[in-house]
Amino acid sequence: MIAAQISGISMYLPKNRLENKELADIFSGWTPEKITLKLGISSRPIVSEGETAVDMGVAAAQNLFNAGVCKPEEIDFVVFCTQSPDYFLPTSACIIQNRLGIPTASGAFDINLGCSGYIYSLATCKGLVESGLAKNVLLITSETYSRYINKQDRTSRPLFGDGATASLINADPDAADRDARIGSFEFGTDGNGADLLIVPAGAQRLPSSEETAKVAADSFGGLRSKNELYMHGPGIFTFSIDRIPPLIERFRKNAQETGKEIDAYIFHQANRYMLNRLRELCEIDPSKYYNNMMERGNTVSSSIPIALIDAMQENFIQREKCLMLVGFGVGLSWGACLVHLPEHFKAVPFDTKN
Repeated sequence: MIAAQISGISMYLPKNRLENKELADIFSGWTPEKITLKLGISSRPIVSEGETAVDMGVAAAQNLFNAGVCKPEEIDFVVFCTQSPDYFLPTSACIIQNRLGIPTASGAFDINLGCSGYIYSLATCKGLVESGLAKNVLLITSETYSRYINKQDRTSRPLFGDGATASLINADPDAADRDARIGSFEFGTDGNGADLLIVPAGAQRLPSSEETAKVAADSFGGLRSKNELYMHGPGIFTFSIDRIPPLIERFRKNAQETGKEIDAYIFHQANRYMLNRLRELCEIDPSKYYNNMMERGNTVSSSIPIALIDAMQENFIQREKCLMLVGFGVGLSWGACLVHLPEHFKAVPFDTKN
């Protein structure tokens, strides 16, 4: 029997920071304190000029290699989760394989998912390992949502940060069963809400043009063109509180039936108000519910693995404990899984001063 495990996670954060003071200077009626109180964010990392999702993903992977979690020559599959690829084509994962010096016998592909992307990607990697198709899968998440956001958009700009992570998914020869380390999973999709979080123009459905580049204000005071990110905050909030509490309840029930106790919950770091409301509705003990948005912001597909690193560094979670990971958002898409991190698991932080 082959059981997949997460052996290590590293991250990369851009050196540039967008502070609340800068936002308060732009948006009338706001103060840095008000932004922090509402969103739970004081600053967020933002990519430098010319820096891309592939650049950040490569840096996160190199951090993983430098920490001794694995070597490039040991990787036989690359999964790259992003909604901000360097090109429409070719596949960014192929570029990453080459830049990292990973063997050409490796497989590589992209996954286009955002807020739930780490959960879906983790399930994909689990399948690759447990089917015997791969031994060491490098899972990279990387997002540069800031590039999609109008600087005058007061609804989206305060929320999002940029960042990347790299995870090694490989086999645990000592696991008692296939769900001992990664599993079980549950997924959901509601494409009826696709327009609640969207960049309307720029691809095949609506190519960029002078018309789509025109900036207009919406009813929430946000300024943007159709080439830029649109987020309907109330709709995303309603979706989240409708879908996530029943999901949590089902997992709890299944865990109890198998004699498990969920020791900690790591949710997609959307915003503090939403996270607090979900915690209340799900009746989760605050001591088991992690939030690390203050210096990170919403890093989309990277938010859960970054939170895992931070939580481990802060001793909020321990190896061998049962963790519930929950992602939800753009798509609309959601997913959750249970994870036990092995004793040898390594959380690799990133020092932006280097």
